[in-house]
Amino acid sequence: MSIQLTESAARRINQQIEKRGSGLGLRVGVRKSGCSGYAYTMDYADEIGSDDVVFEQHGSKLVVRPDHLPMLEGMTLDFQKQGLNESFKFLNPNVTAQCGCGESFAV
Repeated sequence: MSIQLTESAARRINQQIEKRGSGLGLRVGVRKSGCSGYAYTMDYADEIGSDDVVFEQHGSKLVVRPDHLPMLEGMTLDFQKQGLNESFKFLNPNVTAQCGCGESFAV
């Protein structure tokens, strides 16, 4: 199982953890939501559980619960700036459909 993290995303994660003053990395996952089925979740990882899967790249860690891995396998997390907008982008090859607003997806 593999999830990739771009240098830009790793840099942003590290900046946010430094600004916050604590944290081990970024916890990513999915939850049932929206018209297409799932939405991504992100939170600080303040601890790493014994069953968590950790992906470490470019000096930053992504923490994922094992039951979320099938929907995130092969994904790349990027951080992009476009004009005044900046956000994390989930580049997920498992997505088969997205809702019109882009908030939820199906696998």
